[in-house]
Amino acid sequence: MTFFSALTVTEGTQAELPSTFFLLPGLCFGIIGSKGGTDMGKALIAKLQEALFSVLPVAVIVLLVSFTPLAPLNWGERGVFTLSALLLVHGIGLFNLGADLAMTPMGRYVGEGLTKSKRIPVLLAVCFLMGLLITVAEPDLSVLAGQISAVVEPTVLIVTVGVGVGLFLALAILRILTRTDLTALLLFFYMLLFAFAALLLSNGGAAFLPLAFDSGGVTTGPITVPFIMALGVGIAQTLGGKNAGENSFGLIALCSVGPVLAVLLLSVFSGGGEISYPVPDYSLTGGLASLGRLFGETAWEVGKSLLLMIAFFGVLQLLVLHLPAQRLMQILFGLVFAFAGLVIFLTAVSVGFMPVGYRIGLSMAGYSERALLAFAFVLGMVVVLAEPAVHVLNAQVEEVTDGTVTKRQMLLALSVGVGVSIGLSILRLLAGFSLLYYLIPGYLLSLGLSFFVPRLYTAIAFDSGGVASGPLTSSFILPMTIGACVALRGADAVLDYAFGVVALVALTPLITIQALGFRAIVQSAMRERRAVRKILSADDAQIIYFE
Repeated sequence: MTFFSALTVTEGTQAELPSTFFLLPGLCFGIIGSKGGTDMGKALIAKLQEALFSVLPVAVIVLLVSFTPLAPLNWGERGVFTLSALLLVHGIGLFNLGADLAMTPMGRYVGEGLTKSKRIPVLLAVCFLMGLLITVAEPDLSVLAGQISAVVEPTVLIVTVGVGVGLFLALAILRILTRTDLTALLLFFYMLLFAFAALLLSNGGAAFLPLAFDSGGVTTGPITVPFIMALGVGIAQTLGGKNAGENSFGLIALCSVGPVLAVLLLSVFSGGGEISYPVPDYSLTGGLASLGRLFGETAWEVGKSLLLMIAFFGVLQLLVLHLPAQRLMQILFGLVFAFAGLVIFLTAVSVGFMPVGYRIGLSMAGYSERALLAFAFVLGMVVVLAEPAVHVLNAQVEEVTDGTVTKRQMLLALSVGVGVSIGLSILRLLAGFSLLYYLIPGYLLSLGLSFFVPRLYTAIAFDSGGVASGPLTSSFILPMTIGACVALRGADAVLDYAFGVVALVALTPLITIQALGFRAIVQSAMRERRAVRKILSADDAQIIYFE
């Protein structure tokens, strides 16, 4: 029996799709034996079905709007967008399968192996280097670095943010080992963040604030999230204890703080200053012609990230882990699927989703501000479904909580939260006020809720904030917001009012998911009160006395 036979099709999946839809991914497992190929094919079809029904709402909404005066597109633009949506489905499906086969097991093996070896300094050093190297290779971080190159050298920014992520990943692991309360750490570091934000405002660097808080979302990308989350699960389960499930979450939450703090520190020490942001060319002209070039560039960026992980894992395999060949082969095949999926995904959003998002924002803002606000809310509710790392998070939450928090509940909470956040971003753009008007009360509310809900919900919520703000948010929602800002306020206002949408996407799930925990507490208290009331109101004749 091959290791692929352990893979099963998810129960309750939709009806079988046309076989021609799977020609592209079918090439990926042609090298596998007949039995393994059959099992792999079934698992891949299940993942592609999930991906199709995740991307379909976004694609349908955009195409429907393209036939209205709100945001008209020509047939060529619709064709490019439709092709990009189909590629997106294949990319998400391949990536999710690769995450299940490779990145999640890798993280768990590293966490379990190093924890069992009781080499705590080695574990912390490995986590620091892993956080640093993977962050340096994140493609989204390179994009962010280009936005502030007029003030800070991109290399300096990337390395500084990487050090911040590495330090906070090591801190998150140390928290699990020492069983420190996550809420106390989050409260301390967010107070520190807002203290630096106030110092930055006093130095005239207000334009840095949206970029700094956006950086917390872009650095927790789809490559690092499955690995880091599984790392926490492996360490927490090895240590055991009654709070093992709770301790397995919170790594993403703390790793999202490091980039924000790093950018704020850089801006404070650089003295603030003006930042120039040239609006990119979002035209669809030559989109398909440049597909090959974009594919190669994306493959190089994704390959760097994965090669760093492979090299690091290889060293640990030789020194500590010593996994059998069968598990290594599973990881190898999984990395191939993850690589192909991410390259297809990122290329698709660059070719079709970014230009169309910009066009929709530009056109709709000029036609109707109310329509733009409503569209942003609806689109936010469905766009989170297409984020690859969200499905990884939801599956791990359901597994660790033994079904107490289901994937459906997580998806609903994330959808509502992201919809509200994007709607609030457009409202801020229309009204023209500072991002801090959202961030300060939002984080005060989310941190306040953490004192009233089970700690598990707090850890899940703060992890969800970093996961929800994935590549589709920065590649579709952000260009849409930039287009709306250009139409309403001009290109000079993009840094002040368009950026910050990623930060809000990362914020609102903190509130919505903790609200699930608060509702669970209230419902439990009400059930207990009703039970006590029934007992106290019972007749004496109904009471049975035992002698």
